[in-house]
Amino acid sequence: MSENDDSEIQPGPPPPEPSAIEERREEQEKRIAELEAKLARPSNVGVTPLVAAVALVFIGYLLWGQRADLEYQFTAPKEAIDLGSEGAYRFDLAQSNRYVQIHGSPSPRGWYWVERNTTVVAVGILETPILLRRPTLPNEAWNPGEPPPRPDARPFTVKGRLLSRAEAPAKYADAFTGYESWSGAPPKWILLQEDKPGGDIGGQAWVVLLAAFWMFNLWLLVRGTLRLVRR
Repeated sequence: MSENDDSEIQPGPPPPEPSAIEERREEQEKRIAELEAKLARPSNVGVTPLVAAVALVFIGYLLWGQRADLEYQFTAPKEAIDLGSEGAYRFDLAQSNRYVQIHGSPSPRGWYWVERNTTVVAVGILETPILLRRPTLPNEAWNPGEPPPRPDARPFTVKGRLLSRAEAPAKYADAFTGYESWSGAPPKWILLQEDKPGGDIGGQAWVVLLAAFWMFNLWLLVRGTLRLVRR
């Protein structure tokens, strides 16, 4: 370029001060650290492996306590075992937690209570060691605190779930004890009228919900454990 050239080179902006570069770098490093911390933070959806393990144990305990109901609802045969009728009973065919049919006559005394907002009565089946629990009939009106009426005396054929005294829920203990004190013969079974295998839709839905919750907590436990191992 000649010395006589009138054009001049315009100077560019001055380089940033060292302090500005350092501030920018520190800000970037801080932002990167925040992102890394956010990625390393556990998901809000999950729970700790310990909490998931406790939930698994609790749900397993609930399901184990209902194992007889689960077996009856999901695996019991739907064809009723015929235990016979007066003079020809077949108690050798009786099996606890099975669907059965029997013909008989009721005892002249019954034991009443309220179960799931329904008034029910337990009566003995004469000439058998079996109690029958069924809803009350229109001619058996009863209110808690009042003297119980005599059960309907007509013979019947009934189907339902048969349970041994040892496997029957504790809520039937008073009926067993009351009938034994009245008759002098200890009943060995209780028949729950029209309790069919697979018929408890609400109970099945509850079991499915528990099982799904159990699987969800199992997934949380595995995921949480793997995260701890990776760390």
